[in-house]
Amino acid sequence: MKIVVNTVTREKRFAILKNNLIEKVVIHQPKLQSKVGNIYLGIVTKILPGMNAAFVDIGEDIKGFLHRNKLPSYLLSEEDAEIKQKRPISAFTHQGEKLLVQVEKDATGTKGPRLTGIIEFQGEKLIYLPNGRYVAVSKKMNNDGTRENWRKIGYNIKADQEGLIFRTACQIGPKDDVIIELNKLRQSYQELKKQAEKHKKPSLLLENDTFFEQLLTELNQVETAEVIVDHHQVKKKLEEVLFNRKNLTITLYSGKENIFTAEKLDNEVEKALKRIVWLNNGAYLVFDEAEALTIIDVNTGKYLGKNDLRETILHTNIAAVKEIARQLRLRDIGGIILIDLIDMPNEEDRHKIIKQMEQELSKDHKRTNIIGFTPLGILQLTRKKTKISLSEALTTKCPVCHGTGRVFSSETIAFQLERELWEHRFIDHEAVLIEASKDVVAEFTGENLIYLQRLEKLLGFALCFSISQSNKPFFEIRQFGLKKDLKLKADL
Repeated sequence: MKIVVNTVTREKRFAILKNNLIEKVVIHQPKLQSKVGNIYLGIVTKILPGMNAAFVDIGEDIKGFLHRNKLPSYLLSEEDAEIKQKRPISAFTHQGEKLLVQVEKDATGTKGPRLTGIIEFQGEKLIYLPNGRYVAVSKKMNNDGTRENWRKIGYNIKADQEGLIFRTACQIGPKDDVIIELNKLRQSYQELKKQAEKHKKPSLLLENDTFFEQLLTELNQVETAEVIVDHHQVKKKLEEVLFNRKNLTITLYSGKENIFTAEKLDNEVEKALKRIVWLNNGAYLVFDEAEALTIIDVNTGKYLGKNDLRETILHTNIAAVKEIARQLRLRDIGGIILIDLIDMPNEEDRHKIIKQMEQELSKDHKRTNIIGFTPLGILQLTRKKTKISLSEALTTKCPVCHGTGRVFSSETIAFQLERELWEHRFIDHEAVLIEASKDVVAEFTGENLIYLQRLEKLLGFALCFSISQSNKPFFEIRQFGLKKDLKLKADL
């Protein structure tokens, strides 16, 4: 396995490759950074009795949604479970109450973020829940005796209302290290509470470095991997955290060409945004994404088969589900997924397809659930959605076609320009002339030209812009030369 990490520019990315085939890509842009895991001081603004939930103001543009069962006052109540279940949310919270809440799921479309009052503090060996009241052990510990032993340890070291989740990493090193980490997490919680007392308005108290955490999560789930990074500080940080992982090799890429370009990954990312995906046998898939639903159509295309029609259809559908499972991981599609396979009246063939899909989805770290075939032959499944998909992150509604298609956003194009210029650093020219749309120039230069000035110092030459009237985000590097000559042709 190979993991390629690109962090030298503002847009941070990493890709996971197995057998030289891209399996997953994670992209973090500053404006679209996931808020999952962030902890806020929130204020309950509205009680929703019919939904046993509340809206909570956390100081963001849109209010969060908090269910009654995610309240510490509900979880820690000593009442009988049946009685507690019948009590309304108003028995456990009220309008105007201040609460510590954590984002469980990012806002999507018109829906606000989903919140929980059962705060989690992430550690390398365990997860600490100040109000969790239970002990759990990673299911990846295959030995039942080992899991039961850690469960007993958990109940011995935790306070009554605390909760602990032991990760597989807790098995590495002495058990005293787990207690040391637990005390550090307890201290973090106490400091967070003191910080919350100083705030009167809803506000962010703790922001996660979600990109680095997600990278570490992926690295902790692999046995062996070659990790290639393009920044020495990221390399140093990974080596400090993963010093005991002898099966991971971390190397620094120092070439001029962007690391994703050098590894031929940029084209793969663009392919993951296309509506049509071709299979090796000539068949193809068509992806149509909506906010909470994705429809995938399977077509035989150029594949004619060698024998009878039933075998042709079965082989096409098997190839399709293999690629669909990979595309779900790569595009990070969540929610309800409907797959319109080529019709298979035979129940035995349908069973083979479900078995194949189960096998492929077992490679997915996100929770998936195969519902089965509808009477119309549509294969239904669900995949947990905690953040926006790759297409939602990298593209925006096209101003030309009014939303019927998608193009790269101005921020994404600005990052592409930044990466391309980075490959020309320290050349023997004073300046470069770039033609670009107004929105790309604004994203690229930043407020008061802060990003432009910083990049000019790093690159060693001046950046001159000619504004294009393009209807979509656009740039083109026009000319290198003397600064005084290019300034005459530039608008900025």
